[in-house]
Amino acid sequence: MDQLTVSATANGLNYLPEYLADHIGLFAQRDLQVTTVACDPWTGVLDDLDSGAADIALGGLWVPAMYANGPRHFSVFCQLNNQFPMAIVQRTPEAEEFTLSSLEGKVVLAPGAGGSAPYEFTAGLLREAGVDVAAIRFVRDLSTAMLVELFGAGTGDAIIADLVTAKTLEATGAGTIVFRHLDSGGTMPNSVYYCRTDRLEELSDRAGRFSAAIAEAMEVLPEVEASVIDEILVSRWPDGDLTVLRSAVEEMRASEVWATTVADPAACERWSRILAEGGLVPTPPSHATLIDDRFTASLSSATVFSATVAAG
Repeated sequence: MDQLTVSATANGLNYLPEYLADHIGLFAQRDLQVTTVACDPWTGVLDDLDSGAADIALGGLWVPAMYANGPRHFSVFCQLNNQFPMAIVQRTPEAEEFTLSSLEGKVVLAPGAGGSAPYEFTAGLLREAGVDVAAIRFVRDLSTAMLVELFGAGTGDAIIADLVTAKTLEATGAGTIVFRHLDSGGTMPNSVYYCRTDRLEELSDRAGRFSAAIAEAMEVLPEVEASVIDEILVSRWPDGDLTVLRSAVEEMRASEVWATTVADPAACERWSRILAEGGLVPTPPSHATLIDDRFTASLSSATVFSATVAAG
């Protein structure tokens, strides 16, 4: 069986198709043994790719985008998230219907220790909506755990958070979800698999089989028995609130977040433009610069090995 090592920026619920593919044997069907390690801090994925400790990385497209002009060169070969599964939680609900302009004049906590996307993509949405980003005071560059704790103690008016954190805050009465990026953020190539460009040809066969397994996991995910999903949730987050985790899974299942392994060119270039507007890249890298879609463009239901929707 061929080995493939993945260095991931987190152990995230939005990575569920990969966990499902492993759990129901879709990698093994393709003669792959996939080993995944979550890095803390997330920048360990870059060290792992550099040293060869990992073959591929899983994380935000913004990282390959920022390195598009060097000094490292990465190639994205498979998309895992087609949308950005985050939300904005406000301490008190608006007297009137919430809009992004409602954040003007407020303090918004934007976790950044795990990456720049929570702030940068939200800032991009604000600019697209004609909101003056400078009229909002952002607290950035700190971990989600720290900012959630501070939010609970009274810091800030709102916080940008992943769905599990947002739903937990709402369940505990600490705030109200007023904006979901899944509902109003459009298509966005959030989490992707990438490797060093100089290793792409060497990894091409394994990367192709891996991508096909991820595509099949996405295809069967809507029909997978709840007990199978629960097994993954309990295994991955033994201390998590199962009710909250299930609710977040259902919200993502109902969205387009796991719709396709193919990164949409227009969405990719929109995200690149947002990064350029934020100063993270000097010029927006193109879809063709970032994405090698030879492994995903031809994937369809015809590539599915089986219709397995439950384990054992």
